Amino acid sequence: MTGFVSHFTNRLDAKGRVSIPASFRAVLTRDGFEGLYCFNSSNTPAVDAGGNMLLAEIKNMTEQLARLTPDHDMLAAALYGDSEILKIDGDGRIVLSEMIRNHCGLEDQVTFVGLDYKFQIWEPEKYLAYRAEAQKRAQEILAQLSNPSQGRPV
Repeated sequence: MTGFVSHFTNRLDAKGRVSIPASFRAVLTRDGFEGLYCFNSSNTPAVDAGGNMLLAEIKNMTEQLARLTPDHDMLAAALYGDSEILKIDGDGRIVLSEMIRNHCGLEDQVTFVGLDYKFQIWEPEKYLAYRAEAQKRAQEILAQLSNPSQGRPV
């Protein structure tokens, strides 16, 4: 597997540091990005994080819009301008910024959730609620994909 899979919950230390799961660090190393690219998720109270795979997805999205247009500039501002690149220390830890802690509502624990080309950073209880909703919705989507005559998922 070349992407981010599974989920892990780790403790924040007193300095706001948390260890990125080892399997996620291995993906980042193979990906070749220096650090960790992060921005607030537009869909959830989480932060999207990753490296070159995530940046390639962002570039693909922004290139679908004509440059120098309001839509392009707003999307670019949200995905590039409102982002952070966190440094990963020698022990595989990052210091979570105030922006990340506030957006996610993080206090003493962090849940990392793999989504193949990216992962998300969540407050653990919020993730549990989202996970239950996601599993229910995934069953609906899979049922629709298995029976194309009922239409595509929305």
